[in-house]
Amino acid sequence: MTPPTRRPRGPRASALLAAGALTLTGVLTGCAPGSSAPPASPSAQPSASAVRTDAASLGEVTLTVWDQEVRGGQAAQMEQLNKAFQAKYPNIKLNRVSRSFDDLNTTLRLALSGNEPPDVVEANNGRSSMGAFVKAGQLLPLDAYAEAYGWKQRYPESVLKYSRYSADGKVFGEGNLYGLPQVGEVVGIFYNKAKLKKLGVEPPATWADLESALAAAKAGGEVPLQFGNLDKWPAVHVFGTVQGREVPKDQIGTLAFGKKGASWTSPENVKAAEHLVSWVDKGYFAKGFNGQGYDASWQAFGKGQGVFLIAGTWLLADLDKALGSDLGFMLPPGAAADAAPVATGGTGLPFAVTAKSPHPDAAAAYIDFITNADAMKVLTETGNLPVADTSAQSVKEGPQKDVFTAFGTATEKDGLVPYLDYATPTFADTLGAALQDLLAKKATPQEFLQTLEKDYTAFTESNGG
Repeated sequence: MTPPTRRPRGPRASALLAAGALTLTGVLTGCAPGSSAPPASPSAQPSASAVRTDAASLGEVTLTVWDQEVRGGQAAQMEQLNKAFQAKYPNIKLNRVSRSFDDLNTTLRLALSGNEPPDVVEANNGRSSMGAFVKAGQLLPLDAYAEAYGWKQRYPESVLKYSRYSADGKVFGEGNLYGLPQVGEVVGIFYNKAKLKKLGVEPPATWADLESALAAAKAGGEVPLQFGNLDKWPAVHVFGTVQGREVPKDQIGTLAFGKKGASWTSPENVKAAEHLVSWVDKGYFAKGFNGQGYDASWQAFGKGQGVFLIAGTWLLADLDKALGSDLGFMLPPGAAADAAPVATGGTGLPFAVTAKSPHPDAAAAYIDFITNADAMKVLTETGNLPVADTSAQSVKEGPQKDVFTAFGTATEKDGLVPYLDYATPTFADTLGAALQDLLAKKATPQEFLQTLEKDYTAFTESNGG
């Protein structure tokens, strides 16, 4: 799921930022005032010629920005970029409100329905968040700004599609652009190199190697897979990783984007669910995993408790700080060492402009600033994974290099599959609760999948997708 997903990172100074030298790229100056009234309908938006991209000429503005960049390097990059933005545009004051992913999800829906919502928000790409906000007319389509700032040249369509919806919110992956992400994400396998060496085990090159390594860790008295599922969504990433070994990639994409043409109860999905349960039976997970929180689990891994951790690249900065050279990262291995990659991933939460914002031009200028080429360098310096210009970044050997290489491989070989919680507006809750029951042995694999199929089928039939 787009982590609550969806997302950690660590600080480092940048002379470029300190000098306030970041620049807006691809700026085209319009001729009409675009920072007046919000659009009258979900599909209403200014033309490229009707927006203003000269942020310094917008007068005194206060932008309220809600984000979920609260951890380590994740927080550091926002602080640096915000400081640089305000240094370059002293006429625009930023009122930043930073909340955890879960808190942001809880409060954002209420805030957007009010009379004075924030100007810029990070909204989970999925149907239950961004899709619902688009349907309610609460987000501003950004296509005019994408044209004016050259965002289509900055980001490939494979990235932009994760922030596209039809104006009625029904079709995901097509239509208007409603946000722009900063970071790329891929869910893979973190591992403790020192523990593997102690066990006499090489980093796994195949899925069978991983299974053997888990067994060796268990026999050696280690926690094979660090895992905390109190928050419910972490199991989505673990199941998605197992599913990618059993279910064809195109079927996963159809299911995750909530389109007709696939089934959760297919034999391949049954096999994936059974495989996941076998890890419970073999004692591969940390004890009491359904009662342990997500943060507690990855922090325990950082303290040396566990050999492997299935998680997203947003944990890189924090785990690198904790484990240093002992930290490794890999894409989930396939049946053979040269198998095509399949991994859950895509983009971090996109930054969007609310439909009621009185300052859409300033809001768009801010989004442009925190996603331009110089911003991608800042993201790299603070231990994050930039979604654009990834191959152009210079990174040292070690965990960060592992992550950049993995993301590059997954994107170049079209190996990314969407987060499973994208499927329907209610699927995040449905899947999270069903996985807790499956892992607690309160539901069989077949019962688990029937629960998912019921939600998926009801939505696709009513949505016409």
